[in-house]
Amino acid sequence: MSTPAPIAIFTIGTQGDIRPCVALGQGLKRIGYPVRIVTSSNFAGLVQEAGLEFYPLTADFQALLENNRQLTDLGLNLRAMARIFRDRFTEWAGYWVEEGRAAIEGAGLLIGVGNSTLLAQALAEAHGLPFVGAQLQPLTPSRHMPPMVLASMSRTLPGALNMGIYHLLRLLVWQVMRPAINGIVRPQLGLRGFPWYGPYFNSGGSRGRVIYGFSPQILPRPVDWPATAQVTGYWFLDQSAWQPPAALEQFLQAGSKPVYVGFGSMVSRDAQGFTATVLDALRQSGQRAVLATGWGGLDGADGSDSAQDGQIFFIRHAPHDWLFPRMAAAVHHGGAGTTAAAVRAGIPSVIVPFYGDQPFWARCLHQQGVAPPALDRFHMSAAHLADALRTTTQAPMQQAAAALGQRVRAEDGVGAALGYLQSWGLLHSSVVAEPQLSMA
Repeated sequence: MSTPAPIAIFTIGTQGDIRPCVALGQGLKRIGYPVRIVTSSNFAGLVQEAGLEFYPLTADFQALLENNRQLTDLGLNLRAMARIFRDRFTEWAGYWVEEGRAAIEGAGLLIGVGNSTLLAQALAEAHGLPFVGAQLQPLTPSRHMPPMVLASMSRTLPGALNMGIYHLLRLLVWQVMRPAINGIVRPQLGLRGFPWYGPYFNSGGSRGRVIYGFSPQILPRPVDWPATAQVTGYWFLDQSAWQPPAALEQFLQAGSKPVYVGFGSMVSRDAQGFTATVLDALRQSGQRAVLATGWGGLDGADGSDSAQDGQIFFIRHAPHDWLFPRMAAAVHHGGAGTTAAAVRAGIPSVIVPFYGDQPFWARCLHQQGVAPPALDRFHMSAAHLADALRTTTQAPMQQAAAALGQRVRAEDGVGAALGYLQSWGLLHSSVVAEPQLSMA
């Protein structure tokens, strides 16, 4: 039996964007498909350690955030963020066609994720290859669910208004991507540019197929989504071989379960001041904590902090699948990946959003009763954070988090994703089970 043609998954962003794609790639590899992850070079090690092929794509979000720390202060200013990312995508796109063609040589299916979707779609169109979208946030318009950017709204909007806002946001997204896609990528591939309104209003047939890698327990699939848009459950990438430092093990065994505080790929212009606020809140709440400094959202040297009576442990990073089940709660930014990990671990969250989809996931968890309302990072005091931390210790929230975690752990998001890909004729392995989620 011949080896199936490789599948190339295009994805750019932070670690929370890449890890689910690697998990999906591992699922495809288990049923016999060679898998290529096409992403920025800072994730080469992660991809290769997972047993997948790495292909480089110019788009280093880590360098972008570390070199432009003011981005986190602009995070919820859509206009400012659109201008910054439009310029950066245009700069990166000059390399994309050459890199993309190298990555898809001999491939049989292209999967586009997030900001790389239009690139993967253009490569598929130019080379006559099947294409499918895979997203971590809900992007398909619905009359029954407002767009993510309206997460802070407390009232329900009429269905027609929801749809109108979705279409307006699609036009705004297209203005961000248009110089890169219409100005560089499509001309280099010999393709006509999209009209002024972009590609989003002509998505019939295979172009509209998308699998969503989040849990219906957190966000149920809207009833008016077409059958070409399906919610599968989360795609978790576990690091079962990871060994914790001995000092971390000792800290965990030295007292009650601590709180996790970390903001992953987020950075801060004043990491020291932000860390001081967090430490003050922890003192007020009387809780032990593990602080993960990540890409620079918090500041501290690895190890137990004697200045805090040994109640605080700093670490650069630890895999969430290992660490979170050992925590009492998690204080984080609300990124899709961190949110998923906290939910699966069955622990409450306190979310301090920076930008993007983070306020949306904060609202989803609050509606599920597993998190207090999101905290405003610019006006958050130590007292505000301490109050939120005390909320996570209350029985109703702990019980809700435990029950939600149990339901999410029962899902097989990768398996459901493979089932939908097979049902759409994109996979041909008899190993793939039929999807268990509704195709309505």
